[in-house]
Amino acid sequence: MQAGIIGLGAMGLGMARNMAQSGILTQLWNRAPDKAQKLAAELNIPACSSIQQLATRVNIIILCVSADRDVLEVIDAILEGIKPGSVVIDTSTVSSETAKTAARLLANKQAHFLDAPVSGGVEGAKNGSLAMMVGGDKTVLEKVRPVLESMCARIIHMGTTGSGQGTKAVNQIMAAGINQAVTEALAFAQAEGLPLEKVIEVVSGGAAGNWFLNHRGLTMTQQHFQPGFKLALHHKDLNICLSMAEKNSAALPLARQTVSDYQKLMRLGFGDEDISALFRLKQIK
Repeated sequence: MQAGIIGLGAMGLGMARNMAQSGILTQLWNRAPDKAQKLAAELNIPACSSIQQLATRVNIIILCVSADRDVLEVIDAILEGIKPGSVVIDTSTVSSETAKTAARLLANKQAHFLDAPVSGGVEGAKNGSLAMMVGGDKTVLEKVRPVLESMCARIIHMGTTGSGQGTKAVNQIMAAGINQAVTEALAFAQAEGLPLEKVIEVVSGGAAGNWFLNHRGLTMTQQHFQPGFKLALHHKDLNICLSMAEKNSAALPLARQTVSDYQKLMRLGFGDEDISALFRLKQIK
């Protein structure tokens, strides 16, 4: 199998390095060519001059871009060069409808599509420990599983096309709630004058312990918000969740509150910080 990757942002970079280490990655492309050329030199893997060129050279294409419009633009370019039987695996976070549209377009070229968003943040991408939730044909998934295992610790088939994105929406809604709970609780602890490092240590070992507290608790209380997951990207994802909720009549009051809180932080210039920057607002209150 020959695989290529499109999109070398914070997540795509780590995924590309792990694929290359496993000997699977053979081509790469990025919108900013300088970044692609730099990684190509590091990995000794060709950087393609266009998406169309990459599509002609591989039979597995990994997408890691930011938004629905970006995914569909990339799919349109892929269609010009993709070979029948090829598989496109989209690890971006977009709507279920976008995933279904991409699958229909590729099917017209006798190519396959898997919506396969991931969770685990920049650390997971770097360490090859991502969790992947996959929608699409299970037989196709099993065919490309060795490629995905080079960057993921957990790969779960969720059902038909779009179900991967639906599951990622669940993940992003939960992440919003956890962010709200942890930042609010630690702001309370700070106001109480408690030793925050000890609070985090003891709470992490009990029923309220969670990944976010373990990995972001100390940094947020020290006012360090280097992104593992950018606040502006979670804002984008939650808006996708709200749009999906309007169609299935689900109520998402916590997600709506988090979108509102993120908007305040983005207006203050904190959109490129980690989502734990929500702690800033809790302190203000």
